[in-house]
Amino acid sequence: MTEKALRLGTRRSKLAMAQSGHVADAVRQLTGRTVELVEITTYGDTSREHLAQIGGTGVFVAALRDALLAGEVDFAVHSLKDLPTAQHPELTLAAIPRREDPRDVLVAREGVTLDTLPAGARVGTGSPRRMAQLNAYARSHGLTIETVPIRGNIDTRVGYVRKGELDAVVLAAAGLNRIGGTEELTGSLSADPLSVDAVLPAPGQGALAVECLASNADLVAALAELDDPYTRVAVTAERTLLAALEAGCSAPVGALADLLADGPGHGSHEQAVTEMRLRGVVGTTDGSTLVQLSTTGPVPTSHDEAVALGRELADEMLAKGAAGLMGERAL
Repeated sequence: MTEKALRLGTRRSKLAMAQSGHVADAVRQLTGRTVELVEITTYGDTSREHLAQIGGTGVFVAALRDALLAGEVDFAVHSLKDLPTAQHPELTLAAIPRREDPRDVLVAREGVTLDTLPAGARVGTGSPRRMAQLNAYARSHGLTIETVPIRGNIDTRVGYVRKGELDAVVLAAAGLNRIGGTEELTGSLSADPLSVDAVLPAPGQGALAVECLASNADLVAALAELDDPYTRVAVTAERTLLAALEAGCSAPVGALADLLADGPGHGSHEQAVTEMRLRGVVGTTDGSTLVQLSTTGPVPTSHDEAVALGRELADEMLAKGAAGLMGERAL
């Protein structure tokens, strides 16, 4: 008797379908079972309010989790940065696959970079984190830009630049890569990766989360084959920092854990990884004040060690005044 198909819950967006399709292919190869995508609409997909207004934490995942708990799907794929930092008691993060490029990119007219934006350039982003760091960078480099809050999928956001309504938009490199967007931009537009020294990404950016019922031991074990241990400890440290700062994902907080390796291919999984550097930033959305710190230590070998690294940096940031900045949200 043929095993019944596994049902994968996914948002309906072009990006979500691409991400879920990639995971579905990997699960088919691992298990030999058919995987069907079940499209689910979330509150974050239907609301037209800015994410900072609706409280970005969980708005893209709640409906998927409800479907899991109701037995309507067997597992779900999320963008990890959309997940609340507190784990649901009945669900488990069965896998965090190897991370895509965690950086942000500036999409603008061909050849235009952050440093060559025209005076008074209007830069669109729905992220207070990006606003804070872009405005801080502009202040320190003598640039005059206006950050404009926007919503919409990747095509909608890029369309603002194509139509000349904005000079640039800032997107996650991972999302653009997953839908093949960098190829589509050639010609009139281009994507300039932003250095993490200028703009730190959101905690967990570029990583996917594969979630299922904790009680489904067989499925948990099968999905665990997709897990990348280096990505897991890195994003655990980042998300612990976020949680310790008591910030939702709509707050202006950035974090990135770099895996440091010896020799050529610095930081790659193929090299001997020796240390992890965790960087964090929190600031006011106008860029007038940033608290940005980092810490480096041995690569965590367990969840608890990754958590300790995140808490250590959060404590240092709070001591430097981060707590006073957490209420600064973009409206």
